[in-house]
Amino acid sequence: MLGQDQIDSFHRDGFLVAPDAVTPAQLAALNRTLTGWVDESRAHTQPFGPPCIDGRARFDMGAEHTAARPALRRVNCPSDISPEYEAVMRDSAMVDMVAALIGENLKFLHCKINLKLPCSNTEVGYHQDFAYVPHTNSDVVTALLMLDDVTEDNGALTVVPGSHKGPVHTLYHGGHFTGSVSDELTADAKRRAVPAIGKAGSVCLMHARLLHGSAVNRSPRSRNLYICIYTAADAAPLCRNSLPNTHEGQIVRGRASRIVRCDVDRVELPIITSAASFFATQGQRSAG
Repeated sequence: MLGQDQIDSFHRDGFLVAPDAVTPAQLAALNRTLTGWVDESRAHTQPFGPPCIDGRARFDMGAEHTAARPALRRVNCPSDISPEYEAVMRDSAMVDMVAALIGENLKFLHCKINLKLPCSNTEVGYHQDFAYVPHTNSDVVTALLMLDDVTEDNGALTVVPGSHKGPVHTLYHGGHFTGSVSDELTADAKRRAVPAIGKAGSVCLMHARLLHGSAVNRSPRSRNLYICIYTAADAAPLCRNSLPNTHEGQIVRGRASRIVRCDVDRVELPIITSAASFFATQGQRSAG
């Protein structure tokens, strides 16, 4: 599914945007389901269920949420409750692309949908996913499937090319787990970051050590991402899953490994909470 030049670009820059990660039919099915969840959120004033297996709310809205202008910002573990989302997580061109990057034996970790509905206040503080999901090796890829056209003005993901080759930065400040890197690193990241833009149905394949964030969506168009994290089959988690789910650890390509490969020297373990979403960890209040 990927050419050698694309694979080389991913390993050099730490990310790659590729088109046609799902079929038009798959994309339409995902968006129909998501539209139903957005409409359902209008009837709620705080995060709601059905709950995830660790008890957290399935659906999380920002503090600005109203029935007239919904601000649903997170769906946790959608593959647990939607056959459409499970099908894409398991069997789509997106999965083949990840396998082309980190090997034919591929394991699923977790998934979520991050939404930025029109004029919502949701933003993502700069961080590296590996700090949330440390493993024994670095073959961990976050696949961010674009459910809408992603542009520079609707809250696109912004990434710092090459930062995956540097250290994994702490998310602790003043003794507290903030979920974001320091203000100094954030300012430097914003100077060097580039937007990951593409048409609906494209995917941004991102190395889990890549520094990234995103601004609020000030446009009248939504920017929704279906985000799946995959690891090499021989990568073992070093802490419990931040989003436990019924498909965690399942092999989606190739076969399981009896061997654990280690290439990580030291890691800082995250704080795993049962907050409705990591936006709350980063200091953004939920509705209600």
